[in-house]
Order: sequence, then structure tokens, then C-alpha cells
Amino acid sequence: MFLIVGLGNPGAKYLLTRHNIGFMALDRYFESAGHARPAWKEERKALVTRAKIDGHEVLFAKPQTFMNNSGESVRSLMDFYKISVDQLLVLHDELDLGFGALKMQRNRGPGGHNGLKSINETLGTQDYARVKLGVGKPPDSRWDIANWVLSPFFTDEAEHLPEFLDLAGDAIEAWVIDGLSKAATKCTRGPISLGDETVGAGSSSGHSADESERSKKR
Repeated sequence: MFLIVGLGNPGAKYLLTRHNIGFMALDRYFESAGHARPAWKEERKALVTRAKIDGHEVLFAKPQTFMNNSGESVRSLMDFYKISVDQLLVLHDELDLGFGALKMQRNRGPGGHNGLKSINETLGTQDYARVKLGVGKPPDSRWDIANWVLSPFFTDEAEHLPEFLDLAGDAIEAWVIDGLSKAATKCTRGPISLGDETVGAGSSSGHSADESERSKKR
């Protein structure tokens, strides 16, 4: 069995924020892959559902522990289902990639991502596969990073989210069927460009995000 984990924070207030793109990618996968709407159920501090990809049994999970404790759920699921790190794929937001960019890697540090830090600590290793989904850096360096990742996407970014999330779905299937190396070759992509600007790569594209006070779920 494979385990596909999308990282995010539970609750309506975080639903469409940058930090929740892992959750969004799993939801979009089932919306666009021709599957019946999945019956997510609570199990081991996560919402989980199952599906088959090319005959392979796959468990999809959205940890409900809040980002900083994602590892608690991931470790519990892996222990219960006897899933090895070779069968684990984690999808998460990536500040160092412009919006719309996708990169697949394995055995990399958390890069300041608290969800990955938690997984690394609970598993005792960082040697597992990841899909990095670019959300870009704040357009102004004075912005607080926690507020940035807990903010919604700009309007022009949101228009391109379906195609971006569909690419994440392609990456999931390619990883299960062909392995990391071939999947990375097939699905790696740079940032999405709009007009004269690269979306989410340090530019606001003329829009401003909601800078209201947000929770500390980075």
C-alpha cells in the first residue's frame, strides 16, 4: 500500500490558503480523476480515503493535527498499515518555488516547513518522496511569513489553481506507477507566468493579500 499525504490545517478559515495546497491537491485529484466523491473518514488523527491507481492500493490522508504536528498522524498511519518510507509521498507548499512550479524530490531538509519538520522528527528520517508545490514568497520582504502562507491566493493565481492542482494529480499517479525519477522528469515545471510577471515569485501581480491577523499554524 502507498500513502499519499497532503499537508494543511483543518478548519474552514484555512481552506483556500497557500499552506493548505496539499489538502487542495488531494481534493482536486478526486474531483478531476473521474472518481466518485470520496468518503473521507477520521482515522489516526487524519481524514483518510482509499483508491486504486493502476491496480495499486493507495491510502490518501489529510492530517487534522494542524501543520506543526503533522508527523503524529503520518507516523500512526504508517505504523498501523505497515507502510515504509519508500511508499510515502508528501505534498506540501513551497515558498522557494514561484506559484505554479512543481518539483519532486527525496531526502531533502524541511527548509523551514514545520509540517515537514514534524514528519522528519516522528519518522526519524527525511528520506521520503515529496511533491513541492510552489506558492511563492511574499511580494514585500516585510511581510510576516506565517501571515503569508495563511493568506488566500491572489485572484490571478486562483484562476490557475485548477491546472496547477491537476499537475499535482499527474505527479501522484506517475509516482505510484513509475517511481520518483520518471515522475519528476514528467511532471517538473517552472512557475506559471501571467502577462509580464511570474505569479507568486516575489510579485503581487497588482493584487494584495489579506494581511489581517492570522493564527500561528505555520
